[in-house]
Order: sequence, then structure tokens, then C-alpha cells
Amino acid sequence: MSGEIAPTGKPSGPGSSPELRASHADRDRVVDVLRIAAGDGLLTADELDERLEAALSARTLGELAGLTADLPSVGASGAEAKDSVRIEQVHSGAVERVGRWVVPRRLELAVTYCGVTLDFTDAVITHDTLRVDVGMTGKTLTLVTRPGIVVDTDGLRLVHCKVEHRPAPAHPDTPVALRVELVGEKAHGRVVVRPPRRTFGQWLLRRPATLSPGKYR
Repeated sequence: MSGEIAPTGKPSGPGSSPELRASHADRDRVVDVLRIAAGDGLLTADELDERLEAALSARTLGELAGLTADLPSVGASGAEAKDSVRIEQVHSGAVERVGRWVVPRRLELAVTYCGVTLDFTDAVITHDTLRVDVGMTGKTLTLVTRPGIVVDTDGLRLVHCKVEHRPAPAHPDTPVALRVELVGEKAHGRVVVRPPRRTFGQWLLRRPATLSPGKYR
């Protein structure tokens, strides 16, 4: 069966069979492929939610293969998530993770008087949870979210610091693509959670329509 597709989205070897039972590891690999595909814009939120549900309930390799047959493999997208990333910086330029950066499982911030921005707008999400261990003094920690990104600040200790939480507007049925858990300590400065800023064109489109000449309320 040379044309058979494995759960990872790559052609399977000659010894694999679509009727073999799927393991937890097989399901986890497919979930990773689906999340990366959604981050690349290959799947809509509804498609991601539907396929994730099917992947978690799949019993055989054949069922899993059908969920990724029309998607590139993880390797093809070039996205390889690290388990842990540490950022250590003191009195220097701003720390930014923007664009198509790959979200790790754990991010450790050891930062003193340097602003930090984590922009999830176009980030590649390969796990359902990101734990951010915060050891930060001064300046602002900014998290830019999109629908499906949930930020939990309950585990964060604040010392002379305030949180401004403005989550991205989302439909009630939007599935949670990533839960960001902030733990540790933030001293002085601010923690800001906000949606992306509107472009000038978006701002114009949201302005109320003006009345035509000769029209009165």
C-alpha cells in the first residue's frame, strides 16, 4: 500500500495498516498537525474543532489518516516547537515574539526593565497550553491575542503592578486553541492583554455612516 497516508500526514511504511489500533501517541501527533495547519490558515476554526474531536475519538490509524490526508506534514511547514524556552535580559531593548513564531510548551521570562511583547496573532500553535513563568521587573508585559486564545493571570503575583485585560472579541462557540497560563511574579509596570490594534482601514470601516446632504434625523 504505497499510497497509504500515515497519521502524521506522511506516506506510511510498508508494514503499517489502516486497520491497526491507534495509540494515544498517534492521536497526539495528529492533533499537533491539525493545530499547526489551523495556525497556517489551512483550517477554519470550525474545521479545526471538528477534526480535533474526530482525532481524539479515533480508534484506528485509518481514521486518523483521513483527518490529515489533505494537509502538509509538520516537517513541511518547518514548525518545530521546543518544550522550553528561556529569555533572560537586563536593561536592554524590548523583547518581542511576533509574526509566525512557534509557541513552545513553556516560556521562562527572566527580564529586568525590558518591555516584553508576545503576539499570538500569527503564531504557530502546536500545543493547547503555554505556561509562562514570569520573573519580570518594570516595563510592560503585553500579550496580543486573537479569538481562541485565552489568558489566565490567576497564578501571577503582582507587586506594584496592574493588569489590563481586554480579550479579543470572539463568537461564544469559538474553540479554545491555546490557553496561556501566567505564573510567577511581575513587579512594577503593567501586564496588558489585548487584541491586535486596528489598521487605519479597519478603523474607517467601523466608523458610523454619515448622513447624506439634505438628510436629517
